Amino acid sequence: MKKLFTLFTAVVLIGLSSCEGPQGPPGPPGLNGADGQDGEVGIIVSQAFEIVLDFNEQNNYEFIEPYGFEVFPTDVTLVFILWEDIAGTEVWRLLPQSVEFSDGNLVYNYDFTQEDVRFFLDGTTNFAALGNEWTQAQVFRVVVVPADNLGRQNLTDFDAIMALYGITEFEKRQGNR
Repeated sequence: MKKLFTLFTAVVLIGLSSCEGPQGPPGPPGLNGADGQDGEVGIIVSQAFEIVLDFNEQNNYEFIEPYGFEVFPTDVTLVFILWEDIAGTEVWRLLPQSVEFSDGNLVYNYDFTQEDVRFFLDGTTNFAALGNEWTQAQVFRVVVVPADNLGRQNLTDFDAIMALYGITEFEKRQGNR
């Protein structure tokens, strides 16, 4: 009798799990895109450039670079610094970046407006006493991204940002060199 009850229960459970109910309501329509493409392809565009800078007392350890392209009020500017080169592999870090010295710290930092981006040194160390490796020929990559996608990716991962926005090359600028 127990075996018959177990068999009956198993058949009922299989039968109930294979039933389908009525189809739910349709979801909202998606955005129209170009034929063969998803809705917002091509709308989310990112601009980028690379710039080489020298920081010194004459320029107050800062430099302002106009974008040279349209930046919308909701766009966000990300700046990466070429931190090191390991056997031909470039290592890029998102600013701000800090370095500790015996007399204080050095911070590579930036701020931005809709018209330009400002690169500057900050911190408590004596900038005039820094070696050229810290102040001369510093390479930065600037990426202006639409705020629509912020929070959907790791902003500190340079390669992920490049892939997400389809950036394959950077316009080269000399800055104040």
